[in-house]
Amino acid sequence: MSVKDVYLKTMKFNMIKLGLGAAVTAISLILLLMCGGLTYLCNNGVVTLVMFIIWIFGSCGAYKIIMNYIGYMIKAAHVAVISQAVTTGQIPENMVETGKNMVKERFVETNVYLVLDHLVSGAVKQLQKVVGNVGNALDFIPGMSGVTEFAQKFIGISLGYVDECCLGYSFLQKDKGAFEAGCDGVVIYFQNTKHLLKNAAVTTIVVMVSTFFAWMVPFLLLALIFGALQWNTTIAVVLAILIAICIKVAFIDSYMLVKMMFSYMEVAPQTEISFDLYEKLCKLSSNFKKLWEKAKAPAAA
Repeated sequence: MSVKDVYLKTMKFNMIKLGLGAAVTAISLILLLMCGGLTYLCNNGVVTLVMFIIWIFGSCGAYKIIMNYIGYMIKAAHVAVISQAVTTGQIPENMVETGKNMVKERFVETNVYLVLDHLVSGAVKQLQKVVGNVGNALDFIPGMSGVTEFAQKFIGISLGYVDECCLGYSFLQKDKGAFEAGCDGVVIYFQNTKHLLKNAAVTTIVVMVSTFFAWMVPFLLLALIFGALQWNTTIAVVLAILIAICIKVAFIDSYMLVKMMFSYMEVAPQTEISFDLYEKLCKLSSNFKKLWEKAKAPAAA
């Protein structure tokens, strides 16, 4: 199966993500109407400012709760199905239910997945920061020298998908605990940095351009509407950002996820893990050290 095939055939997950984003936007609009109504009734500058602050924080809070809790598990199920599709070429008929069951079977408790995701993501970011600051500090990793400067231009975006690749790998390593498989996933990523970032470069540019238009189009439309109604264009900016985030999470991020997981799964099975990297990476990243400690613990998931 190609990247396009997996992306299109798992579109149901994208639509669920879009639905979650729409729920956030709807909550934001309801808050806007409530705060706007109070502002209109009071007709006071201080009240207007307070209502605007309440609306901003309320919208951000709704996004965090919905996307970080419900959205987390949808993303995990999506990653599970993609990992199966990439390695077997098959997508389950009831993909959403299958994905959720794979997550439950692998991580037992939701908290385990959240902790693992946090540690993997934190470890990758810390280690990549070392690459950017020290330059050749990780020359012991094959292919690292020479790619550092190039990688930094795209690292902020591409790293957002690496933790999902590592977690996707953990679904394939059923004979290992989740934390141990997560450690292996991080090491595999750093052993194949050159290959993965090279493949991510063009896709990252596409993501940047797509995200820009995902924000500009709704902003221009809302600015025209708000301008005609003589409403505050600042509200148009905030709503445009919310809409752009919904579109990006549902469609752009999902495509990038599939693309990155394809690249990762191409090299992961053939990678002979360099076990001396574990100790070295522990010294460079506190998150990786915590991850490795959990992997070695008797009660590791």
